[in-house]
Amino acid sequence: MKKSLLSVAIALLSMTMFAQTRNVVLQQSFDGTTVEGWTIAGLGANNWHLVASNQAGGSPNELVLDWNPQFNGTTRFVSPTVDLTGIGSVVVSFKHALDNYSGSNTIGVATSSDGGTTWNVGWSKAYASSTQYSVCQEITTPDMGQPAVQFCIYYTGDSYNINDWYFDDIEIYTMANLDLGLTAINVADFVGSGDIAIAATAFNYGSATINSIEASYQIDNNAPVVQTFDVNVMPLTSKTLNFAVPANLGPGSCDLTINILSVNGTTDDDESNNSMSKTISVALGTAQRIPMIEHFSSSSCGPCVSVNTAMNNFCNNNAGRFTYTKYPMNWPGNGDPYYTNEGGTRRTYYGVNAVPQMFLDGKAASAPIQTNAFNNEYNEPAFAEIRGAFTVEGNTVNVSADIMSYVDLNNATVVVTINEKDTRGNVGGNGETLFHHIMMKMLPDANGTTMNIPAGGYQHIEFTQNMSSTNVEEMDDLEVSVWVENHAEKIIHNSHFLYESVAHPYPATNLILEEAKGDVVATWNAPELGEPTGYDVFLNGELVAENTTAKEYTFPAEYGLFYVVEVQAIYGEDINSVKAVAGIGIGLSVEEDAEVEAFRMYPNPANNRVYVQAESEIQTISIYNTLGALVQVLNVNGEAVELDLAGYNTGIYLINVKQANGNNSTQRLVVVQ
Repeated sequence: MKKSLLSVAIALLSMTMFAQTRNVVLQQSFDGTTVEGWTIAGLGANNWHLVASNQAGGSPNELVLDWNPQFNGTTRFVSPTVDLTGIGSVVVSFKHALDNYSGSNTIGVATSSDGGTTWNVGWSKAYASSTQYSVCQEITTPDMGQPAVQFCIYYTGDSYNINDWYFDDIEIYTMANLDLGLTAINVADFVGSGDIAIAATAFNYGSATINSIEASYQIDNNAPVVQTFDVNVMPLTSKTLNFAVPANLGPGSCDLTINILSVNGTTDDDESNNSMSKTISVALGTAQRIPMIEHFSSSSCGPCVSVNTAMNNFCNNNAGRFTYTKYPMNWPGNGDPYYTNEGGTRRTYYGVNAVPQMFLDGKAASAPIQTNAFNNEYNEPAFAEIRGAFTVEGNTVNVSADIMSYVDLNNATVVVTINEKDTRGNVGGNGETLFHHIMMKMLPDANGTTMNIPAGGYQHIEFTQNMSSTNVEEMDDLEVSVWVENHAEKIIHNSHFLYESVAHPYPATNLILEEAKGDVVATWNAPELGEPTGYDVFLNGELVAENTTAKEYTFPAEYGLFYVVEVQAIYGEDINSVKAVAGIGIGLSVEEDAEVEAFRMYPNPANNRVYVQAESEIQTISIYNTLGALVQVLNVNGEAVELDLAGYNTGIYLINVKQANGNNSTQRLVVVQ
């Protein structure tokens, strides 16, 4: 259903023109706050906007073509003039995403060398499905070789047939002969420990077919893993490089670097795109993902009726497997009477311009949600978990929640909504009389709460909210949704409905793991508040003790292995806390007898640097935090080394030194400011 025009000024970002080996002649990423040099020609002068979204798959911001005000014809987004003297063809690439309303709709790329009087089409295509796309097309038009050429992306048709069309990362370049470039590292930012498959995507920017690729990956300063790939990569196509040897990663963070070493047995023509790196966070464990469904709708929206019916059936078939919040919008027409400005803020966050529209864990999804897509999301591991409860006293709602993370989550945003399960007072003109999961209030507001959550730690939040000024119909018909997200990248880490009308399920405290004659002893304390019936104990993700009333657990351990213990307080059937988490690497126990210390470390405590000196050649120094998570590995090959402590937080670290003579020992290091 269509909505009224958003009041968004078109602020168009400055264009960059520069030359590389493959001669990039025009590039536009829309990542700034203004765009200079680009113009709009033909119809639709008020339909192009810069929005802070990433629907096309790039980074915010991006360009969007809105349907309103409606036009029927051709609109063009036109580039500045570029010099193509001596150039016979160029490659045009960009990302785009269609939010379709009806039928098939056409976009294309055209050129002009007479100031826009004549436009020659270089490429066009009709699209009918709402999803992300990418275009990489060599074009040759009569304007090639001219000294003053403009390019345009154009839409032709009736704008009423689309909701929005998003564009990002426009690049126009000439091809080199042999040019393979890395475009993505196909490893998630957060992964579990153990063997991790390493893969990357490479793109053939050149004109020659590529039959052989030699590439490597490297974890931190470890020896690189090299592999030769026999391939058949045609020009302007991509290839996924799957390394046969996985990387064995322990908890902590590491830097993964992938390099293209040779192409077709030689060095390619542009080495600037042959290397790519990213930081990988290796989690202490994983949690069950509860996908977060955000639904934009309106009681005045005709097409919303069938989607609401389908989603009601979906919820009945997936009880306990999702979290849900529905935002009523104030359009079309008079809109939904339960619209709030907080819902409008969330609409702007996602760039929603039509209803019904749905997001699954922050990603645009079909409306209604498809079962296969939901199951795929549900089966993806999560690296944070949420538990909590709410109570109602008169018109006041008391909310408390814990967010625990298996990885370092910095600048995470926790979003809390109070919803009414069923409403009947927001009837509009679409014939519906019953609505579900309607958002009434966001806590503390639509911006949520920003917090840092260290790996193995948790944060507690509480709110007290008087609902008298909201649209709530029945105070005994409420639910509370909580989710934690990367606000900038629109990634939702996990979500949960809070428990209703019970005391907050506080977690166990002071979980400690200690080696004891071949065993590991886990001990913990009762929660600061609350009285659990017992504790579930997990060892490396497996349940090993169920609802035990003891506050310790002992298990045999093997040298060289890493163990993670989780303890979850149980408060009754289907009511439990977030887990307390600790890790330990066997062989990393601290030698307390100074007479048998195999290396010397000074000063200790230390702030800027510390010196390590051993009795024989040091092979590696591994640094762990008190959770047992690996922080850094250094290859030394010497008897003494100076460690730079810049960037280390105040606290206790375990320094493990392996020597050529077989000694393998660990000492505690105290880092101070």
